[in-house]
Amino acid sequence: MPFFEAIRLALQMIRAQKLKSVFSTIGVFIGVTFLIGAWSIVNGMNRYMTEKFAGTLVGVNTFHLRRSPNVNFDVQDSVWRSWRRRPRIKFADANAVTQHLTVPVVTAWYSEDRGSVEYNGKVAKDITLEGATERYFDIMNLQIADGRPFTPQESKAGITVVVLGYDLAHKLFPDVNPIGHSVRIHGFPYRVIGVVERQGNLLGISLDKFVVAPALSPIQREVNPPGVVDALIVKANSEPEMREAMNQTEAVMRSRRHLRPRQDNNFAMETSEGVLDFWNKLSRILYAVGPGLVGIALVVGGIVIMNIMLMAVAERTREIGIRKSLGARRRDILRQFLAEATALATVGAALGIVTGVGLSVLLQAVSPLPASVSPFSIVLGVVVGGGVGVVAGVYPASRAARLDPITALRQE
Repeated sequence: MPFFEAIRLALQMIRAQKLKSVFSTIGVFIGVTFLIGAWSIVNGMNRYMTEKFAGTLVGVNTFHLRRSPNVNFDVQDSVWRSWRRRPRIKFADANAVTQHLTVPVVTAWYSEDRGSVEYNGKVAKDITLEGATERYFDIMNLQIADGRPFTPQESKAGITVVVLGYDLAHKLFPDVNPIGHSVRIHGFPYRVIGVVERQGNLLGISLDKFVVAPALSPIQREVNPPGVVDALIVKANSEPEMREAMNQTEAVMRSRRHLRPRQDNNFAMETSEGVLDFWNKLSRILYAVGPGLVGIALVVGGIVIMNIMLMAVAERTREIGIRKSLGARRRDILRQFLAEATALATVGAALGIVTGVGLSVLLQAVSPLPASVSPFSIVLGVVVGGGVGVVAGVYPASRAARLDPITALRQE
C-alpha cells in the first residue's frame, strides 16, 4: 500500500469516527499546547530579560555597590542573616570611592517603594521616593521632558526640589504645568523643577510613578538612618572600564573597612550579569520541570491512542481478514494502522500548536508577560506529536498485521 494511500485511509477513518478521534487526541493536544505555551513564555522572558529588564534594573556598563546582593536565588537563612549584619553603605563611602575612581559618572542613591506625594488635596500613593546626587539622571538615562534636573549645588545643599516621573506628574497636575508648584513628601514641601520623559512599563508595572530629590534633602532622614544610602551607582563608558572601576571600588571599600587579605568582602557589587544569572537559574528550573509535565500528558495521550487502536483492531478484524484474503500483505496492514495512529496524534499536535500559539498571542495582548513563539517549538510540537503516534501505534499495528486471515474471516 502506498504511503499516501495509507494516510488518506487514516484521515477517512478519523472523519468517520469523530467522537473516538476527539477522545484519542486529547492527551497529545494538552501536551503540545502546554509545550508551545510554556516554551513561548520562557523564550519571551529570556529575550525580555536580556534586552530590557536587566538593563533597566542595573544599567548597561553600570554596577551597584550595596550592602548585600539585591537579586539573589536560593539563599540560605544563615547567609541572609549574615548579610543583614553587614555595615550599611554611607555617603562617606560614596565620597571616598568617587575620589579614587577614574570613571566620570557616580551617584549615591536610596529609595522608598511605597511612599506618597500630595498636592492640593490630591494624594498619589505607592510612589517610589528616590534620593540621589545630581549624576543619577545621566546614569539611568532619564531624559527631562520639561524643566530641568537639580544642580550639583542643590544636591550638596539638600535643597527641597524634586523631579517627577511622567505618570505621577500627569496624575497630580492633569491640567497645569507642574513646574514651580510645590508638592508635599513626608510633610515637607518640595518645589517641582522637572518632569522625566515617559519610561513605559516593565512587566506591567509603571516605571513613571516616582520622584527624585537631592540625596541630602529631608527625604533621606525619613527613609534611612543619617548618612546611610542604599547603593552607590557607577557608570562607565565600556565594559573594560567598568571592570577596572569595580576593582578600584573593591580596593577602596576593603581599605575603609580594614578587611584582611583573606577576609571576604562585607559588601556586594552587582551588574546586569547578576540579574541575568538569577533569571537563567530560574529558567533552567522551568526548562527542567516543563518537559516532565509535557511528558506526562503525552504518555497519557499515547496510552489512549494505543487503546483506541486496539479497539479498532478488534472491531475491524473481519475487514483485516478480507483485505488479507484479497492479497494485502502484513506490511500493508501494519502501515495502515501505524498511519491511523500517527494521523490521530498529528491532528492532536496540530490543534495543540494552533491553541498554544493563540494562547501566547492572547497572553501577550492582555497581560504584561512577554511571549515569543519560535519556529523550533512548532517543529518540535509536530515531531513530538507524530512520534507519540508512531510509538503508540506499533503494538496495535503489529497485532493487526499478525492476524490469521482465516481466523479473522470467522469473526462476526
